Amino acid sequence: MTGGGLDAEVWLLMSNLVLDQERRREVSDAVGISFGRARAVRRLARRPMSMSELATALGIERPNATALVDELEAQGLVRRRPHPTDRRAKLVEATRKGKALARRADEILATPPPQISALSTEELSTLRRILTDMSADP
Repeated sequence: MTGGGLDAEVWLLMSNLVLDQERRREVSDAVGISFGRARAVRRLARRPMSMSELATALGIERPNATALVDELEAQGLVRRRPHPTDRRAKLVEATRKGKALARRADEILATPPPQISALSTEELSTLRRILTDMSADP
């Protein structure tokens, strides 16, 4: 830990920037579903998952994942299909409509906030290096 809680201060500033509720609201307004539901569709657009994998990826209990998939399936955003190697399991995958929704959400989320865009090339390079180093496996 850095002296004086500087590490906590930096983390809080980063969290406030990344977890900006306005960006989440923008996604929800653009795609017409809650941010949490959009997050699930975005995960499934990347690759099909079993219900257990989806629950783990979203940090929710399996019964909640089932209810979530039921809702998304009713909206035509995802579908269940038989698992290719496990007859007892189903895979959940995004439909064409779900993939389009995920792309739209990703476009919004990939747009840097003004605070990032205002940084110089040198500052961005430094920030990228720091974040890359932090993301590397220890």
